[in-house]
Amino acid sequence: MRMRTLGGTGIKVSPYCLGAMMFGAWGNPDHEDSIRIIHAALDGGINFVDTADVYSAGESEEIVGKALRGRRDDVVLATKAHSPMGEDPNMRGNSRRWIVREVENSLRRLQTDYIDLYQMHRPDPDTDIDETLSALSDLVHSGKVRAIGSSTFPADQIVEAQWAAERRGHVRFRCEQPPYSVFVRGIEASVLPACQAYGMGVIAWSPLAGGWLTGRYRQDADVDMSIGRARRIPQRFDPKVPGNAAKLAAVEELIKIAADAGCSLIHLALAFVIRHPAITAAIIGPRTMEQLESQLGADEVELSDEVLDRIDEIVPPGTNLNPQDAGWQNPALEPQARRR
Repeated sequence: MRMRTLGGTGIKVSPYCLGAMMFGAWGNPDHEDSIRIIHAALDGGINFVDTADVYSAGESEEIVGKALRGRRDDVVLATKAHSPMGEDPNMRGNSRRWIVREVENSLRRLQTDYIDLYQMHRPDPDTDIDETLSALSDLVHSGKVRAIGSSTFPADQIVEAQWAAERRGHVRFRCEQPPYSVFVRGIEASVLPACQAYGMGVIAWSPLAGGWLTGRYRQDADVDMSIGRARRIPQRFDPKVPGNAAKLAAVEELIKIAADAGCSLIHLALAFVIRHPAITAAIIGPRTMEQLESQLGADEVELSDEVLDRIDEIVPPGTNLNPQDAGWQNPALEPQARRR
């Protein structure tokens, strides 16, 4: 794979990043099988692996740690913190207290003494960004972390973090990890332009829209709401939701476009994401070896302008077919925000 530079860090990464969310109880509980998938991805040219503390309550990090024994220095390793890791209200968020504690837990689970990219998994309205950046800067200066980034931050908070780093002399976020796919294009309006303005890398999560762009969900087949992600996040899969009904209709049209382009729907979806000039890498998150094999090779697909125009006709730029797929909901818009 032709490597790309992650923001201005000088770190070279593959255009596809192996996401580890499906390794462990959330997806594939077989550690040895998960390790084989990780090794196959590395052998296939991927040098970038992304996980998070919250994935299967740390189990994903443990699997990745075991898989990278003897190969750690050849891999750009990313993980994240923010989500609850226990009942204690301080075992979450973006506070210095939690970041300093949790990075040590991630280092232990990953069996490494440094993390290439440490990201804040979501914004934290209860913590001043100056507090967060101060703690992360100390981790960079100590050598435990090489670079820092954000994940699923809105454009205004991306900009505020850059300003805070400049004003306070902190290490700044060098990349953002937002949701992006043919069906989730909201970030094209402001997040991607903000990242480009500040020279930030962009690592797109869910380029297959949670499985919608694999062809698994079709208009002539019922969606099983009792298993997997459909059970955990029904608002993103229930076909009775208008945005999800729109996705079902769009899949049928995209399958025709993929056939005309001479590629699979999966490769069309992945190639669409990494074609955008602001995108550094797209995260693929296989649960099985078969899923990995169906996704490898997408970097060789070149989409013509005509194909991209046809996709734009189905899902206009800057559009999220289902607003629930945006990854982050602004707490200021919740009803209780104006009733306190």
